[in-house]
Amino acid sequence: MRRYWRLIGIFAASSISAQLEYRANFVVNVVGSLLTALGSLFGLSILLGTGSSLGGWNQLEAIVVVGVFTLVEGFMGVFLYPNLNKIAESVRTGSMDFTLLKPLDAQFLVSFRNIGILRVTDLLIGLGMIVYATAHLGSSSASGVLTAALLIVAGFASVYAIWLMLCTTAFWWIGVENITELFWGFFRAGQFPVTAFPGWGRILFTFVIPVAFITTVPAEALVGRVEIGAVFGALGVSLLLIVISRVFWRFALRGYTSASS
Repeated sequence: MRRYWRLIGIFAASSISAQLEYRANFVVNVVGSLLTALGSLFGLSILLGTGSSLGGWNQLEAIVVVGVFTLVEGFMGVFLYPNLNKIAESVRTGSMDFTLLKPLDAQFLVSFRNIGILRVTDLLIGLGMIVYATAHLGSSSASGVLTAALLIVAGFASVYAIWLMLCTTAFWWIGVENITELFWGFFRAGQFPVTAFPGWGRILFTFVIPVAFITTVPAEALVGRVEIGAVFGALGVSLLLIVISRVFWRFALRGYTSASS
């Protein structure tokens, strides 16, 4: 395990060195992240500006949900987009062969080889929104913060597992970009509390696409309204998705014959 952490450090240093050569890109990404966050907050201000609630959540509580969503979005930008979206290209060009020949776990290599350091701003902005809203709410406890931190990590794992499974379909079908974009379209619903949706929407975003476990449940822990069943549900879903994604990845590799075969 220590070896893999050291490799992640090396990958991160290499990515930082390469990406910061273009300082203008960093500024553009910061501005883009700020505008995206402001757009989400502006939408909330329109919906909740009169003091009304959104699915039982007031404005500050809803900002916590947006903050968690932005945090997960930042995780996707830092790790998932720069890595998993390249699986299809690797399969198509045959460079996956070289990945499989390396004396490291292939899933680790395709998951963490590149770090999108310019998207770290999304992580910071999401964290800033969470801290701002919870500080003004004054309802967070130490246990709630720790529970939320655990649930956010579980949310990262769930998103990673889902994205990996979608991109792993590239071993049979190269056009995975359409699938990931479809998932991203559904995932954007996570910037709103799941209780804001009608009954069918709550079922869809809880049991079909577990957006509620990824964004709403961690936010509930931060605002002090989470139920223990939801906590175990989020952790259980995360563990189940990780196991399924690992099994699916290994199944895909067994049927891989390389582009040159």
